Amino acid sequence: MSIESLSYIIDTLYAIFAMTLIIFMVPGFAMLEAGIVRTKNVTAVLTINTLIYAIASLSFLLFGYSLAFGDLGSDTMSKYAAFLFQMAFVGKVINIMSGGVSERAKIIPLAIFTIIMAAILYPIVVNVTWGANFLEGTLLELSMYDLAGSTVIHSTGGWALLAAILIIGARKGRYTPEGGIRVIPASNIPLVTLGAFLLWIGWFGFNGGSVGSIASKENADLVALTIMNTNTAGLSGAIIVAIIMQIIYKKLDLTMILNGALGGLVAITAGPDLYDIYTPILIGSIGGILVVVAVPMFDRLRIDDPVGALSVHLVNGIWGTLAVGIFASNGNDITLLGQLKGILIVAIFAFVSSYIVLFLINKIIPLRAGNDDEMQGLDVGECGLEAYPEFKRAF
Repeated sequence: MSIESLSYIIDTLYAIFAMTLIIFMVPGFAMLEAGIVRTKNVTAVLTINTLIYAIASLSFLLFGYSLAFGDLGSDTMSKYAAFLFQMAFVGKVINIMSGGVSERAKIIPLAIFTIIMAAILYPIVVNVTWGANFLEGTLLELSMYDLAGSTVIHSTGGWALLAAILIIGARKGRYTPEGGIRVIPASNIPLVTLGAFLLWIGWFGFNGGSVGSIASKENADLVALTIMNTNTAGLSGAIIVAIIMQIIYKKLDLTMILNGALGGLVAITAGPDLYDIYTPILIGSIGGILVVVAVPMFDRLRIDDPVGALSVHLVNGIWGTLAVGIFASNGNDITLLGQLKGILIVAIFAFVSSYIVLFLINKIIPLRAGNDDEMQGLDVGECGLEAYPEFKRAF
């Protein structure tokens, strides 16, 4: 067997393995969201997460992949493995959005949006960043470095979520007429914890697989460094949030600590292959701090995000992409200005296009459940199946 054939097999196997790790993020999002929402909405959350994976993956297979990558193939691995790896990413964009509108969004309109996002909107973002790049040679051509999608995936999903929240509004009773904020506690902290750690594990495939090849000593070292830096940023994000929570509130809020870890993981995603082993500590710590600052900020703006997805994915997607320009700028291919330009162009496209699509869907099929269904719980109205039928329903 030739060296080329062996490398081809190894890279194909690694891409499939990384894809499998990323798919662990499907139950990760599902469990985290199921634990955050009230018991009366758990089945609805699990249903939309299941449909997102199925619908987004098939839409990307039939339409999105060719729009994103054109005729670009891979000589280093099976084209089917390359597709599967990219397919694993697409649902995560919509998962970011679905959690943030949980407890009041209907399943069918979210499923329709999933088709459009996976088949058209997200592939366009991929096209101009990782793919065929129809902006090449124009003033809008991007030079942004974003290894695994701090902006391409996390911020894109975050901008779509912001558009959705502006259209759909807050949960009933979340904000009082006097300007107060009503705390709606998580229903199942063990599920939140399980979900966060499944996401954390999935991130190793998310970032490590994005290196693209492992079939040489140099690439194997780079993959290992990428995964180590990914983990380090998550560790530092969790630790800094725990310290802040203890100092300010004298309480170790586990949901905030977990979101701090996820914020650090989002922040490192743009460039984990570019840093030494110490820089991710700083990037992840700042990511955790941003979560602590952003969660109450969005509440003050009356932007109701039950899972903190805007703070974790949107804010830290921006920070992580800027961090590459700050800590890994080489004056040529990577510059802070180039990173900022990429953030702004993706932000404008992702927010505006998502808002338009969601606005039109909302005119045809209302995004928001009716008052009775929201009060009773979406499990009954949307699914006819309660996750915890023995529990009394409470507001």
